[in-house]
Amino acid sequence: MTDMTKIELDIVAISHSVSQSHNYAVVLSEINGNRRLPIVIGGFEAQAIAVAMERMAPNRPLTHDLFKNTLETFDVGLQEVIISNLLDGIFYARLICERNGEIFEIDSRTSDAIALAVRFNCPIYTYEFIMESAGVVLDGEKEEGETKPEPKMRKDVNSFSRYSLDDLNEMLSEVLGDEDYEKAAKIRDEINRRKVEGD
Repeated sequence: MTDMTKIELDIVAISHSVSQSHNYAVVLSEINGNRRLPIVIGGFEAQAIAVAMERMAPNRPLTHDLFKNTLETFDVGLQEVIISNLLDGIFYARLICERNGEIFEIDSRTSDAIALAVRFNCPIYTYEFIMESAGVVLDGEKEEGETKPEPKMRKDVNSFSRYSLDDLNEMLSEVLGDEDYEKAAKIRDEINRRKVEGD
């Protein structure tokens, strides 16, 4: 049974991709736990989130500022953002809005939803089943236990399909230690694919 327990998240970092200059990862951390949720986003979306987090004021409104102004003009408030699903490595989100006491939902790309959440200063949530599937625990935050040596990443590898599941899990620990969240997300996606396929 899918665990639909809501978990509140906080933005802890926007990490530039080491391997691909046009990719970024926004890193969300559960407020009452030690897991993090890295989500790969494009450069424009990363800029839109960073501008709002730094309280920068562009000369003309960016797309997300325009959308916020439009909602406010029509007396629509953004109550919360929910990262609601994860299918084939793609995150889905919903905007939970309110107008005159009526609650309604709007589908959204996750990066756009996060950019709006920062502008409206509203909470970001996801569900436990998504954290179980895609959440990661940083090495420094792991409980005492396994201390297996971590393999060195092969820098010439673009695909992780030829690695064993054990190797992938160890590589995931290594790239998280290096804070390379974009590569961690790719490794995590490969691990999830193996679980689905029963490999």
